[in-house]
Amino acid sequence: MSHHLRFISFAFPLPRPKSKRSTVTALWTSDSPSNAFWDYNLLFFSQRSELHRPIHLQPIFGLLPTDFPAGTYYLVGPGLFSDDHGSTVHPLDGHGYLRSFNFSNGGVNYSARYVSTDAEREERKGEKEWKFTHRGPFSVLRGGTRIGNVKVMKNVANTSVVQWGGRLLCLWEGGEPYEIDPQSLETLGPVDLTGVDAYQTVKDEDWRKELLRGGTKMVGIDIASFFLKPILHGKCIWLFNMPPKRLLAHYKIDPERKRLLMLSCNAEDMLLARSNFTFYEFDSDFKLKQKREFIIPDHLMIHDWTFTENYYILVGNRIKLDIPASVLALCGTQPMISALSVNQTRQTTPVYVLPRFTNAKNGSTMNWRKPIETPRQFWVTHAANAFEERDDFGNVEIHLQLSACSYQWFDFYRMFGYNWRNAKLDPSFMNTVARGEDLLPHLMQVVSIKLDSRGKCVVCSAENLSNKWNRPADFTIINPAFAGRKNAYIYTSAASGKRRLLPYFPFDSVVKFNTNNGKVALWCSGSRAFVGEPAFVPRSIDKGDAEDDGYILVVEYAVSKQTCYLVVLDAKKIGGKDALVAKFEVPKKLRFPFGFHGFWANRDLYNCTLNTNGPCV
Repeated sequence: MSHHLRFISFAFPLPRPKSKRSTVTALWTSDSPSNAFWDYNLLFFSQRSELHRPIHLQPIFGLLPTDFPAGTYYLVGPGLFSDDHGSTVHPLDGHGYLRSFNFSNGGVNYSARYVSTDAEREERKGEKEWKFTHRGPFSVLRGGTRIGNVKVMKNVANTSVVQWGGRLLCLWEGGEPYEIDPQSLETLGPVDLTGVDAYQTVKDEDWRKELLRGGTKMVGIDIASFFLKPILHGKCIWLFNMPPKRLLAHYKIDPERKRLLMLSCNAEDMLLARSNFTFYEFDSDFKLKQKREFIIPDHLMIHDWTFTENYYILVGNRIKLDIPASVLALCGTQPMISALSVNQTRQTTPVYVLPRFTNAKNGSTMNWRKPIETPRQFWVTHAANAFEERDDFGNVEIHLQLSACSYQWFDFYRMFGYNWRNAKLDPSFMNTVARGEDLLPHLMQVVSIKLDSRGKCVVCSAENLSNKWNRPADFTIINPAFAGRKNAYIYTSAASGKRRLLPYFPFDSVVKFNTNNGKVALWCSGSRAFVGEPAFVPRSIDKGDAEDDGYILVVEYAVSKQTCYLVVLDAKKIGGKDALVAKFEVPKKLRFPFGFHGFWANRDLYNCTLNTNGPCV
């Protein structure tokens, strides 16, 4: 068996066949337990090969239309899961693998390289040998140093990618972004964006007053923070080597102001009932124009967030510290993430509406430290969009479009079905039926918040986006030109349910939601094939174009053929027979594992940049 597949074993329960003939039938039926297990695991195989020089991809269906814009689709995700010494890591801890699809002259050229982070250079021995020395937050090493191994926070730069101001960056949730050469995909090095001085910096000057009012609890948190900082920043014997501020992987782009928006939090926030959020706004030349800091007295985990014309919006996932598990995690016998657990004590979800500017409308008297509580409890995975609607009396209604799951389903230990005890992937966890719950693994949500002219919340509601679709869905995107303003369409990866043993994940479809009337349209991949996150490509940069006037790019993982395809869909025609425009095949030996988030960079006469979360600048 290839070392690429060492981590795979039969953890998925297989039925006992009655005869040899039924054995063959069970193994080769497309929806058999065996195929379900292998199909799932083949999404997360290790691809050690890199492609430094682009190759031309051959279309196996259709051709690129003449109005398809020139540009590059970047996709990043984990590329390596198993080393050569018996250790296997969680998919979230896999080293970042950047793929590039360059569209020009009616064709597509493909290249792929690992992001050469400090951890990647330490763990990679020569061209092909790997030995993991860092556990990663979600993993426990088996073949390397286990007991006492506190080297945890390796920056794998595997979560998202953005091109802005002529620079291409790969981001991770717990460290600095790495800059990449947009053409060669060569890693240029880490970039410090949190320490850059801003044209305008606004700090939470009232925090000390809040600290005094908070009494011994706040003082205790302040003392704990003082002792945690040197430990987490690598200034003592325990080498966590975390930066003082960790930049979140998700960013936003404001189409009206032509700004890149980013968010960081303090390293110690993960362990304390207090969160320090800092927002950064970069102009089109990558100059920092504004920095705003907010200190919130709550223990939250934020992965994705959103913004409107006047506000930053954080929907908080409540967590708590597990002291006994923390001790085992520090010793190296459990993953570091086991030190945290979801906090289900509150049956609501906190929404923090933070004033983006000092003169923000409806924010002069708002107590933004006190969250607006939604009437439902849900864990937010990704945000599609947010926008404001104002009336003539100064009242505002904020709409949030989210992908969420239930607290009852979410499990730090078993994300993607990874079992840290035996380092195996089990698809049954991601496909467990939650009895009586309407919040299965991933569902679209809409949160509506009404504020009066003084910033006081008068109404807050949460409901499903559409009653015509109740299947799991995630990796939400929109037309980037509509970020922060009212939109009609949301595109997302989703599960059609046609696989009996893999009904919820991996996703096999692209769904188009019409938020105006609740209608949905669906495009499904082929048999035993799955899809990743879609990306919207506007047909042109004319703001007068219809919102769905463009194309959808999505990678299809045809696991039964061990092949990847880049699929081009007509966004207007999703749901119809002619939605598929073209499909390009990646050679089998270069097929790649499941990716996380992508970015579309458009090239025109003005060298403009477009992304899946933002517009041309």
